[in-house]
Amino acid sequence: MNIEFKINDFEGPLDLLLHLIKEAKMDIMNIQIEEITKQYLDYIELQEKMNLDVASEYLVLAAELLEIKSKLLLPNTVVEEEEEVDPRSELVNRLLEYQAYKDITKMLQEKESLRSEIYTKAPENIKNYVDDVKEIKAQVSLDDLVEAFKKYLERKKENRPLNTKVTTNEISISSRRKEINKILKIKKKVSFFELFPVMNKEYVVATFLAILEMAKSRELIITQNDIFEDIICEVPNGE
Repeated sequence: MNIEFKINDFEGPLDLLLHLIKEAKMDIMNIQIEEITKQYLDYIELQEKMNLDVASEYLVLAAELLEIKSKLLLPNTVVEEEEEVDPRSELVNRLLEYQAYKDITKMLQEKESLRSEIYTKAPENIKNYVDDVKEIKAQVSLDDLVEAFKKYLERKKENRPLNTKVTTNEISISSRRKEINKILKIKKKVSFFELFPVMNKEYVVATFLAILEMAKSRELIITQNDIFEDIICEVPNGE
């Protein structure tokens, strides 16, 4: 057997023993103890010939292998007097446990390597990049209003067809303008969504069109303090 590796190539005696078992293509559950012991001792001897220090833990495992080998060489009559336990079983369990730890370590190293390729940035307040917050208030367009109202209806589960029953008391745009004006005279400002206390088709359509007409004629202004915040209807100049 040509041994071309050094003691520093392994993390310990179990690591070396696993390597020898794999190189010999042995079944870890049925280690050929005589052959593997010879290979292990050859390795130790070679290291000593190369004037390399062999750690005591390597020598301890060598002694254990020799002990297991001697037990297996005992006559069957002697073995039968004791419990019929395979002398290799404890060593096999240690090797299996060590292999499991090696596999877990390898998996964690791979995950660490993948994670090192990911770069993240801590959350930051975007207000730091806004020169003037008031500029955002003026950016409520008709499209913004329609989209916000659509989401409001969805939250209210009213995106299904509204009640379309014809009644004698029709809701006009002008009547809703008067009602909204009264509300604004009292409150000065109110949430856009608060102006829809009744959820039927006629009332919703009339109210929405009334708000648009009032905004166009400057009877009210529509503002938003920040992105994603509530939309406010208020009297111009706080009048």
